Amino acid sequence: MFNKPSLAKGTRDFLPEQSRKRKYIFQIIEECFSLFAYQPLETPAMENLSTLMGKYGDEGDKLLFKILNSGDYLNESPDQLLQSKNSQSLAPYISEKGLRYDLTVPFARAVVMNRHLIHFPFKRYQIQPVWRADRPQRGRYREFYQCDADVVGSDSLMYEAELIQIYLKVFEKLNIPVNVQINHRSILEGMAIHAGRQDLFIPMTVTLDKLDKIGEEKVIEELTNIGFDKEKSLQLISILNSNNLNDFRFNDKSNEGILSIHKIFRYCEQSGTDLSKVKFTASLARGLSYYTGSIFEVVPLGIKMGSLGGGGRYDNLTGVFGLDGVSGVGISFGADRIYDVMEELKLFPEIVKNSVDLLILALDEEVHFSAYALASRLRESGIVAEAYPDGGKLKKQFKYAEDIGAKFILVYGEEEKNSNIYKLKNQSNGEERILSEKEMMLELKHIK
Repeated sequence: MFNKPSLAKGTRDFLPEQSRKRKYIFQIIEECFSLFAYQPLETPAMENLSTLMGKYGDEGDKLLFKILNSGDYLNESPDQLLQSKNSQSLAPYISEKGLRYDLTVPFARAVVMNRHLIHFPFKRYQIQPVWRADRPQRGRYREFYQCDADVVGSDSLMYEAELIQIYLKVFEKLNIPVNVQINHRSILEGMAIHAGRQDLFIPMTVTLDKLDKIGEEKVIEELTNIGFDKEKSLQLISILNSNNLNDFRFNDKSNEGILSIHKIFRYCEQSGTDLSKVKFTASLARGLSYYTGSIFEVVPLGIKMGSLGGGGRYDNLTGVFGLDGVSGVGISFGADRIYDVMEELKLFPEIVKNSVDLLILALDEEVHFSAYALASRLRESGIVAEAYPDGGKLKKQFKYAEDIGAKFILVYGEEEKNSNIYKLKNQSNGEERILSEKEMMLELKHIK
């Protein structure tokens, strides 16, 4: 008997071609981060639950993957809680660690713990997987990669403009048409004050963040459920349809957010950013509770998919770890959704799909050693070369060349061994050329 192999829901395998495509995305993002002087950082996959809990709001806390304590984890649990079967109350007794939900909170923790070893403002990027116990659906996974860039130690709005530049530069290189949406938490808080319910600001943003998922009618229903009266709920949704900043001058709090957005746009103008791709979007809320200032989301154009990235400014995140007065701002790329968009729109270049420059097919076992030696010499020149493991049976070797997507092949026999002259065949168009070893190396380098 054996168990039929299966994947955990919301996770995926990535075979060679898929992995190459993902690395292509990561490489473009990482090159852009480095261009803007962001430094690499890595943090552990698991964190203490005390680090993670309470940083993402009630909704986020429910989506944390918790890790059971090792050993007899039920031994120290109170009998009363075990009998009541209250999992929320029992959790602190059986689990002390969890998988990271995002990269921002672990980053804040790392900054506080290493504050004497880094210089402020500190600019870092991080490309690692995160985990969320969400309901899997199109474009939403339980295990996925985030690609983050953050700056801590400065409240300059220059960095907001810089992060917008990074977004637009990366998506331009990936050939994905996008708009960067921008809003400010002070504008949203000003709306809550204007509605007479400043106390409901955080649950209001969590609800508004669902607007594109559940629609206006359901959002109005949820707003009334959390404490807004029906008339105020309708007014909130109505004003969100306006993307004119001047329509949101309700009070000093919303004016504070409007002033910040104007300043960010001014920085964007100075950098030559295409402002037609940067949209003030009043309905943008970002449900995570640690955001305190500007907030961003990247929306693809011409394809139905969730946001491809998001972020914002947070003034108090390091404070919960004992380091007050350190403002930060950051963005994240949703690499898995970007991958899905590029697949659907067929945006991956051909060079990413084929990994083998040349496959050498030996006519028999006797010349196979020499074919292997030729492959080794080509590799020394930076050419991705492979010798088929067995000599003879050319039909089988030709099929293998097609299966792996080799760009070129050459059949290697006694004549090739003695003359060092080769017939190089281009698999894409069938063209054949007779070349010396040196000429072949130059040819193969040219196509890389």
